[in-house]
Amino acid sequence: MTEIVPVSGPELVTYADELAALLVETVEEGSSVGFLAPLDRDVAAAWWRERAAAVDTGGLRVWIARDGERVAGTVALVRAPLPNARHRAEVAKLMVRPSARGRGVGRSLLAAVEEWAAGSGVTLLVLDTESGSSAERLYRAAGWTACGSVPGYAAEPSGALKPTTYYYREIGAPVSPSASS
Repeated sequence: MTEIVPVSGPELVTYADELAALLVETVEEGSSVGFLAPLDRDVAAAWWRERAAAVDTGGLRVWIARDGERVAGTVALVRAPLPNARHRAEVAKLMVRPSARGRGVGRSLLAAVEEWAAGSGVTLLVLDTESGSSAERLYRAAGWTACGSVPGYAAEPSGALKPTTYYYREIGAPVSPSASS
């Protein structure tokens, strides 16, 4: 059984090596998650550790999917820092270990983000993903709305530029900016 849990900054540091392995696997299999291949595992671990401060200050939330003692996936939520944008956040770095795909891990991670948003005054979630990817199929199946595509927006791990599709999902009732200050 896969368990979805939020992690604190110190826990993120503890999981950095395992999250690095997940990130390296994800890049090696061709997913566009912001890194080019080959990705050095030490570089990936350092990248995760560098996120710990943002988790501690609340600008970033990270969840992991644990399958026993192993990290099967992760997702992050980046809070908008400006007063007029506190009602929205960006879903980022949704990754599922290739061996764990097709078992609902990605959907469970996405549901955890949506549930947290609903209880935290975040009423609008946004994300972007490579057009035509399996991730795009996940977002559509989960009820997200596509709102546009940009050609040549991001490079896949091989360096080839690919189009990106933007998605959004409204969560709960809108909150006015003054009410969430």
